[in-house]
Amino acid sequence: MPATFDPLNASPRATLATAVLPRRVRRLLEQLYALVSDEIAPQMERMLAEFEQQLFRQADQARNPGLQSGYLETLRLVRLRRSDLIPRYLSGLEASLSGVREAAVGMSRSATTAAPEFRELRLVDDSEVDENTVLRSLSSRHESRAGLGLMLLGQRFGVLAGMPAFDCERLPVGPQRLIRGFAQACQPLQISPESRLDLYRVFDQQVMLGYAALVESMNQLLVRENVLPSLSFVPLRTRPQAQDKPAPAAETAARGADPAQPAADADTRPAGPRPYTAWTTAPAAADGAPDFATLQRWLADRRDLVDKLRPRTAQPDAPQPPAPLSTAELVAGLERLDEAAARGAQPLRKIADLRQAVLAQRRAAGADAALSREDGDTFELLGLLFDEIEQRLRGDALISSLLNRLQPPLLHAALRDRSLLAADGHPALQLLNTVAEAGARWTPNEEADPQLHEPLRQAVEHVVEQRGSAQSFDSANQRLQEHLHAQARKAEVAERRFVEAARGKEKLELAKRRAQQALEQTVAGQRLPRFVQTLLNQAWTDVLTLTQLRHGEDSPAWQRQLQITGQIVAANQGAGSEALRGLDGDIEHALTLVGYHGDDARAIARQLTAGPVANEDAASRTELAMKLRQRSRLGEDNATAAAPRAPLPPRDEREQACFERLRALPFGTWFEFVQNQQGDAVRRRLSWFSPVTDNALFVNQRGQRAAEHSLDTLARMMARGQARVVEQERSRLVDRAWHAALDALRGFGGRGRDEAASAQGEPT
Repeated sequence: MPATFDPLNASPRATLATAVLPRRVRRLLEQLYALVSDEIAPQMERMLAEFEQQLFRQADQARNPGLQSGYLETLRLVRLRRSDLIPRYLSGLEASLSGVREAAVGMSRSATTAAPEFRELRLVDDSEVDENTVLRSLSSRHESRAGLGLMLLGQRFGVLAGMPAFDCERLPVGPQRLIRGFAQACQPLQISPESRLDLYRVFDQQVMLGYAALVESMNQLLVRENVLPSLSFVPLRTRPQAQDKPAPAAETAARGADPAQPAADADTRPAGPRPYTAWTTAPAAADGAPDFATLQRWLADRRDLVDKLRPRTAQPDAPQPPAPLSTAELVAGLERLDEAAARGAQPLRKIADLRQAVLAQRRAAGADAALSREDGDTFELLGLLFDEIEQRLRGDALISSLLNRLQPPLLHAALRDRSLLAADGHPALQLLNTVAEAGARWTPNEEADPQLHEPLRQAVEHVVEQRGSAQSFDSANQRLQEHLHAQARKAEVAERRFVEAARGKEKLELAKRRAQQALEQTVAGQRLPRFVQTLLNQAWTDVLTLTQLRHGEDSPAWQRQLQITGQIVAANQGAGSEALRGLDGDIEHALTLVGYHGDDARAIARQLTAGPVANEDAASRTELAMKLRQRSRLGEDNATAAAPRAPLPPRDEREQACFERLRALPFGTWFEFVQNQQGDAVRRRLSWFSPVTDNALFVNQRGQRAAEHSLDTLARMMARGQARVVEQERSRLVDRAWHAALDALRGFGGRGRDEAASAQGEPT
């Protein structure tokens, strides 16, 4: 690769200008380098200033003159050489970017042809180990925080390099390369290892703090430059597909399938609408939504019914109705109301109030007026929608205020486009849904996301300022959806941690069952002292459980523990002392591995191997029993340990049907749990469940663990109506509210006319 001379380190260095790269690849890498350097350079200046202040504080608070002089010497070295640190670091970054293709080729070749060689073995300094540990810890933390963005960026760098996707270690702008590049740039400072570790931590706090946002910016830059612009990652949770016959359990295990994953049997697939599994709500699929003309007909039917049900009284001839306002005049009147609200007037809270205010403006100008049929129907339909939405809110003052602010822009948009309410994917309805769901009843106050309030306010203010133009709704909704997707990614990361913890608990439970089973098989038919039986069921079962978890059932360690279990049983049946030689030490060592103190482990081992002629006094056994009672079992916490579940009666037919449906639901299905007699519900996400241990994990909208239920209990709740699956077709709050309004309105057509005629005594 061509290189230039670098005066900072007196050695040739690679640059993007001289790299042998295609023109477009070089231009994109130069843009990436400019983006990263512009972001990092100012932060490194602040980092160095902060590090100098830290050194000064440490010198001022030093306990002795020797430490103080060391800190001051480090401060002097940093001030002397700090001017070269940032250029040296950026030069290394540019060299890493310029060698993206050569590095990829070299690494792929070495991965396939190179064999490990051990020509030089040496002891590693403690400081070197500490430094590597700190660097690895810093980089792994940022990899986990920006995992999805780094995965997409690795795919796009693979395109630039003409190679398969880059992993985090090979990414020139990945956290490992950035942090280790900084460590190399710090070597010429010649400061002590302890000070270098402090400098790395300041670098992490000052420079790498916004690394996840920087990764998103790099991805957006490459998207704008048409590098995999449609690339995205959405975890697909496919429904189980029908098969000719279910796969045998042995065949499933051979494929490496998760035993807790629901079976893909056609007989257990959920019937009816598909369950809703996404983190962010999407528009529902169009299912024959009525057009504006149909809605007008239903409104006319309702007016006719109301008129027929009113008492009829003789009235004088009505005056000629005023001329209707044009849509342009109506929009102008709404704009004047918006200007009055901007000057501090009390905002109107109802669509009907806006209608009356516009007509009052006209009358104040000296001319009576009315609305055209189309405009009046638009006001009425939006009023029905907002009334239904209000019934589904929990009473959050901020969300109610934002919804009130959204009414005039939505009126502007609906008056311009009559088909807005029938368009499921309209940005105005998406924005309305996002604001409404932030205050939905299924989200308790303590679980509401305070970080969402400011983006919601900014989006609403944007459309209010733009008077509800289509472009304003689109741009505001796009920015808001980006924020929601970022929050969804955070929630998914948090959910993944709780799922892994739940899987660990399942493995522990399975290991406990296997340990208890092995113990029962060994002790079967043997008469043991009661205290020995207690020690085996508690202390020694924990030993077997830990061995099963760490080594598995086919390991020599497990076989050795089973052998020791048999020897313990034999010792309490009067076996000879030769067969028990060294058994105390093995038992004591095994007990210390599960957390027993040395003295307690020694006492338990002595009790287990003493045999039927044990001469331990009752006080010693009582003291040991008290210690066991106060001690937490392996994997349990006495403070939070749940009481044993009482046996429940067998499931009836309805409960069994719900149980079978639960076992076929995909992970990620949303449930609504009824909280009180008023029917208020809270949403929870079924993140994971185990058919083996009958345990289901639920998280909330932020990915935090919310509850755990057994599948049996959950099935009984579903049968009683206390829990229900959220269906995909009605996942959005606005969809539910709109269809509820339509169901009420649809009842006035046809059937409503017949009922009205019957009430008046007229023939139908």
